[in-house]
Amino acid sequence: MRTSLEVADVFRAAGPAYRAAHAGHLSLHQLKVMSAIEHCRTAAIAFHNKALLYDLLFKTASQTMLTIAADPKHLGARIGITAVLHTWGSAMTHHPHIHMIVPGGGIALDGDRWISSRPAFLLPVRVLGALFRRLFLTRLLALHDAGKLAFFGKLAELADRRALLRHLSPVRKKRWVVYAKPPFAGPEAVLAYLSRYTHRVAISNSRLISFDEDGVTFRYKDYRRSAPDRQQIMTLGADEFIRRFLLHCLPRGFHRIRHYGLLAGSTRKARLERARQLLAVAPPAVDEAPVEPPDPHPPCPCCGGHMVIIETFQRCHPPRGPPSAAAPSGQPAP
Repeated sequence: MRTSLEVADVFRAAGPAYRAAHAGHLSLHQLKVMSAIEHCRTAAIAFHNKALLYDLLFKTASQTMLTIAADPKHLGARIGITAVLHTWGSAMTHHPHIHMIVPGGGIALDGDRWISSRPAFLLPVRVLGALFRRLFLTRLLALHDAGKLAFFGKLAELADRRALLRHLSPVRKKRWVVYAKPPFAGPEAVLAYLSRYTHRVAISNSRLISFDEDGVTFRYKDYRRSAPDRQQIMTLGADEFIRRFLLHCLPRGFHRIRHYGLLAGSTRKARLERARQLLAVAPPAVDEAPVEPPDPHPPCPCCGGHMVIIETFQRCHPPRGPPSAAAPSGQPAP
């Protein structure tokens, strides 16, 4: 059912003025996203110039988890990871982060047994945070040294390596927080989580309250407040609302859901089968689809689709073609 107010309504009303005011500063992909939202109400999440940093987030987070999990001092096992990229906070601010779903254990490094994690505990978050910080900053500098990072406006001075090091100096001393949640209550809860989070957009229509000359009013969560006061209301000008929404446009072809460890690559099926053997779990039942009889009709030579019989003729009465326009008058067409 269509809600009374949609994101597309804001884009249709304020989009033309926004494009005119920011002409020359919007990428072709952002313009296409705006057009898609305005015409077909399909909201897309992407951020066109952050591909390197988003990819760095994925690689650093996954390597951190796989490295600490394989350490015999912690779990000593190979784990599986499903990772999902989010780029926004509740108020559509730019807040890129990775959500991960990890099984409560993994296959021992020698492959001979399954190692379960401790109840409600997988890996120490402080250790994860320290390794993530080191890997992320080291690889960020490597990208800078390779000339792959571009800086504009107020950040243009960071193109100088010494300026970048000064800029990063404070965060080297801070504790980088990794947040871990308790395990899910069974596979059904995992599927429910994935269905909610894997295809979210920066803001859903259900959070919109009104749109008028004052701007767009919507609900958001302020996590700095206690739980009873967490739900808040914010009003943004239409221009700022569109700007924040477009912050989250991913580069074309960028994969925001990735799999690592036991769940990665072409060997995933074999690894999952090995995990089931070690856990003495039966493989999931596979519903056998009914076998359809072979199609006796030849495929269409143009599109390859199934040809449809519209008329049949008896063998003794072959069809005749239409009369030829070039046939002499009084003579039957061949």
